[in-house]
Amino acid sequence: MQFVVMAVVLSLAEMGCFSCYLRNVGIPVKGCNQTVCVQTKMCEGLCYNKDSAIEINHVAPEHEICNGEWTYAEKHVDGCPESIVYPVATKCNCTTCNIEDTECSRWGIC
Repeated sequence: MQFVVMAVVLSLAEMGCFSCYLRNVGIPVKGCNQTVCVQTKMCEGLCYNKDSAIEINHVAPEHEICNGEWTYAEKHVDGCPESIVYPVATKCNCTTCNIEDTECSRWGIC
């Protein structure tokens, strides 16, 4: 049974069912004592990973996450002297998890 499940997962991965892409989303941004909903883009999706059921020396294998390149945009709000700044994803792809800016540890049983 496990072999059949693994064969299906691998075939789906080859067909491109795992993907990382830009998604339009509205987020609340606070500024000048008010909250404004702005439309932006974020990275979303799944990346194909190999993961052993057995950890050797408790070292988790490197895995890929859906991440991307970011920039910031500004929105002027009437009555507010400063613009509201919010993040915008510009490009998404599956990259190796970077422990400098992302929580990469595995979740497991203590």
